[in-house]
Amino acid sequence: MKKLINDSEYVVEDMLKGMVAAYPQYIKKLEEGNIIVRKDAPIKDKVALVSGGGSGHEPSHGGYVGHGMLSAAVAGAVFTSPTPDQVYEAVKAVDGGKGVLLVIKNYSGDVMNFEMAKDMAEADGIMVDSVVVNDDVAVENSTYTTGRRGIAGTVFVHKIAGAKAETGATLQEVKAVAEKVIDNVRSMGMALTPCIVPAAGKPTFTIGENEMEIGMGIHGEPGTHREGLKSADEVTKHLVSKILDDINISKNEEVAIMVNGLGATPLMELYIVNKKVSEIFKEKGIKVYKTFVGEFMTSLEMAGCSVTVLKLDSELKELLDASADTPAFKII
Repeated sequence: MKKLINDSEYVVEDMLKGMVAAYPQYIKKLEEGNIIVRKDAPIKDKVALVSGGGSGHEPSHGGYVGHGMLSAAVAGAVFTSPTPDQVYEAVKAVDGGKGVLLVIKNYSGDVMNFEMAKDMAEADGIMVDSVVVNDDVAVENSTYTTGRRGIAGTVFVHKIAGAKAETGATLQEVKAVAEKVIDNVRSMGMALTPCIVPAAGKPTFTIGENEMEIGMGIHGEPGTHREGLKSADEVTKHLVSKILDDINISKNEEVAIMVNGLGATPLMELYIVNKKVSEIFKEKGIKVYKTFVGEFMTSLEMAGCSVTVLKLDSELKELLDASADTPAFKII
């Protein structure tokens, strides 16, 4: 195993300290718990957003803490849910008196631990609600989930719900728009190579030199099938067709697209994928309102990508366009 680390036991703590050292104008780290919060938290009379999960998906989730997105991000060990106590401490740190929304990806450990933290915070008199993101159309159930997994579509939930919170909306209103995003966002990914969890020191799975895994999860969970390597156009067509089979988008409706790298995919290849994505939507008469290409929800050093499609209406467009200023995501 070749990794630029000091000690596998401290990779998350070291990473977060380095992140804060790079972006002190945006974020600070709580003394305990591997929790990143907005530098100006708590903000009085503003709904706070808390998300997180296992580390290894950077820039998710700490990279999205800041104006217009998250109030706090809770970092578990690599590919491991944070504990209820960690999430509880994050909620307490950012509550400004108007409530806290938990944005949870649909993995069994995350759902259980975030919901336990919600109960703990409510017992303290803090208003807390939650949403669960399940945008992955690849498989209905997986190694870590009951129901669909939450993957890169979560970033759109952070962006749009965060923008709504900045308007002074109530907790119920912020939750409602988060659920609207969840109802209208779909994703699917694929992998060319495995990744290595530092504490394990070996690949999460094995795959042949001329093979690829379609529908792979962001923790290395199995996808729908494994097949021989195909062209970028063929792979992209498959991913987009599965997404469009699962959501009703009519001609002349508008979408936002995210082409997401899993950690070791060159931007050159992501742009090649996006070329085909744009061609497919043009052929179908669906308008691409905005496109994001880059690394948003990674899987350590896994090579591969995912495509996310968000069906837009006037409200979602306005909130997507609203300003955001975080270490990893900016709209000015």
